Amino acid sequence: MTDGPASKARVRQAFHRAAERYDQAALVQREIRVRLAAFAAAYPCTRPVRRVLDAGCGTGQALGLLAAAHPAAELLALDFAPGMLARVAGHPRICADLEHLPLAAGCVDALWSSLALQWCTPRLALAELARVLHPGGAGWIATLGPHTLHELRAAFATVDAAEHVIPFHPPEHWQAAAGAAGLRVRALERTACAALAPDLRALLRSIKAIGAQSVGHGPRAPLGRAAWRRLEADYENRRRSDGLLPATYDVILLAVERPQ
Repeated sequence: MTDGPASKARVRQAFHRAAERYDQAALVQREIRVRLAAFAAAYPCTRPVRRVLDAGCGTGQALGLLAAAHPAAELLALDFAPGMLARVAGHPRICADLEHLPLAAGCVDALWSSLALQWCTPRLALAELARVLHPGGAGWIATLGPHTLHELRAAFATVDAAEHVIPFHPPEHWQAAAGAAGLRVRALERTACAALAPDLRALLRSIKAIGAQSVGHGPRAPLGRAAWRRLEADYENRRRSDGLLPATYDVILLAVERPQ
């Protein structure tokens, strides 16, 4: 996703600021975390698991799931947003970029990454994850595909030509990047989750509350009143039968292994 240091700095700052309200707002992220845990259980690590890396841990909400799955393992919590990492307790914490991990080669037996890699360049981040994974080690990844927030992309297209939603990579891109990093893809699944709200302002607030307001490249002028009315009118066409407006997350699940 990132287009250079400035873009990455904006994303880091957005998640840093969102840390205090993240857990309350991150309902879709919670659902995806549960789905990734079930996916990981279906493709377990085939070697003894003594150390697990949560790569992009946010506020550490997955650490309980990882501790239950690997009770004898040391859990490492890594995130690039200091505010998120500050809310993690009881585990070693590492503030670092997924594209530049300050970890020794082969030092973890398993790794988990839920909704973090979409903010990275896939080939760089996956190469680093492959490097720190022990031969025979397993990885479980949830990231986002190109259908993510398609409703917002289409609605904003009626207003202007700006990029309001970043282009996410398709499954084939992630699969190829994993292979290029030396990882074997054991399984790939695609599923959908939706954030829901009664109106468009509430929906956009929920996205902003988790730090994901940096969904486009570069600054944009605020929408005028007429443009906002066009945006709302277009989005009304997407209202569900239960009366709620959706924002879809196109979720890609990957189970990978570093060959022996």
